[in-house]
Amino acid sequence: MQMPTPDPAILARKDEIVSRLSQVVPKGAVIWDEVQTRAYECDGLSAYRCPPLAVVLPTSTQEVSDVLRLCHQMGVPVVPRGSGTSLAGGALPTGDCVILGVARLNAVLETDYDNRFIRVQSGRTNLSVTGAVEEQGFFYAPDPSSQLACAIAGNIAMNSGGAHCLKYGVTTNNLLGVKMVLMDGTITEIGGAYLDAGGLDLLGLICGSEGQLGVVTEATLRILRKPEDARPVLIGYDSSEVAGACVSDIIKAGVLPVAIEFMDRPCIRATEAFASAGYPDCEALLIVEVEGSPAEIDEQLEIILGIARCHNPVELRESTSPEESARIWLGRKSAFGAMGQMGDYMCLDGTIPVSQLPSVLRRIGELSDEFGLKVGNVFHAGDGNMHPLILYDANKPGDLDLCESLGAEILKLCVEVGGCLTGEHGVGIEKRDLMGHQYAPEDLDIQMAVKDVFDPGWLLNPAKVFPLDYSASRRCAAQ
Repeated sequence: MQMPTPDPAILARKDEIVSRLSQVVPKGAVIWDEVQTRAYECDGLSAYRCPPLAVVLPTSTQEVSDVLRLCHQMGVPVVPRGSGTSLAGGALPTGDCVILGVARLNAVLETDYDNRFIRVQSGRTNLSVTGAVEEQGFFYAPDPSSQLACAIAGNIAMNSGGAHCLKYGVTTNNLLGVKMVLMDGTITEIGGAYLDAGGLDLLGLICGSEGQLGVVTEATLRILRKPEDARPVLIGYDSSEVAGACVSDIIKAGVLPVAIEFMDRPCIRATEAFASAGYPDCEALLIVEVEGSPAEIDEQLEIILGIARCHNPVELRESTSPEESARIWLGRKSAFGAMGQMGDYMCLDGTIPVSQLPSVLRRIGELSDEFGLKVGNVFHAGDGNMHPLILYDANKPGDLDLCESLGAEILKLCVEVGGCLTGEHGVGIEKRDLMGHQYAPEDLDIQMAVKDVFDPGWLLNPAKVFPLDYSASRRCAAQ
């Protein structure tokens, strides 16, 4: 994966840049030692690493503004960073950039249960948002697998979802407003503690913009009442194609489960060895969860189980207790860590129409055989958000390149069947060179014109989202 060559003029001014940054943030908030900055040289896509010029950890919106204004004046690129859990290289630094981390911006600023919103600083972790309101019977719906660690800032940047997004939507469906700092230091507020803002949908533009337009420091989030109850069922099948057909039939039946999760045999075996969740030995596994009152749950499950039986499952297990529900979810929540026990892997993220699940799963199996690399599938089946995990050996020359080539073919397949390159991980560096497969040059030009408005100098999160030659020419033109 190609990265831009660091600007030698910026590297030559490192001492000056560090000195001036140290004047606008508290003592200890600037890191420039090469050993210490190594902790920031990659994110969750750890196959690629690049130490930054320096790291700044501000503690307020004003400090973020001061840092960005200074970097703007000095022409220094800035890479915003939440918790660094991005699986697409969204927080990968360049050698001449300043990492701006928001981890110290983690306070709850306001909670309003009557109007069902919470306002937090953007460095707060996803799971701790629910933790702040659960005693009052509320929760924050988006639940990425990394929710214990990932920050709201990164969730907004990548428009993250999670297992329960089928019913509750992804971040954009639960985001009411943001406070954001532009590259020149301007502080602006978009949206707020109400359902819909007037005028242009700028909030929809910001959510999913991958740190290309500004740095979000505060977020107003929708909180919801906890459901009366929830109950998952576990369904095993002899083939991934049959499991995919079952998912398609459930959606066509008009039932809206809170989640439909899919795992294939490699993932099932890995999670059993890792977490001992008690999963059956089968080719594909579905976890379908519904919620509501006991009567609502019984009615929904009657339909779902009827559809499941039509596809001849090898196992059908309905939870009868909170403990059994936790065990059903245990393996799925442990899947990514479990696959890591098997070796190196790259986690993809593409979306497809649910009706295409059987054929796409079959084709992924064929591509796996063609490239000679194993692929495990674990994903949000209800909305067609695929997460193929390609296993490779990072110490074997050529294996990473082979993995990338296989990944590109799988993502192109997603686009070709009517889907898109990403559902919740973002484009980052991982998919930037595939953007031309989904978008025409004119489409990309319009997207880049939006960035021109917010970040005319192209200093925010360089080398991401757009093909490198496109963004390089744009930045040169800006200079």
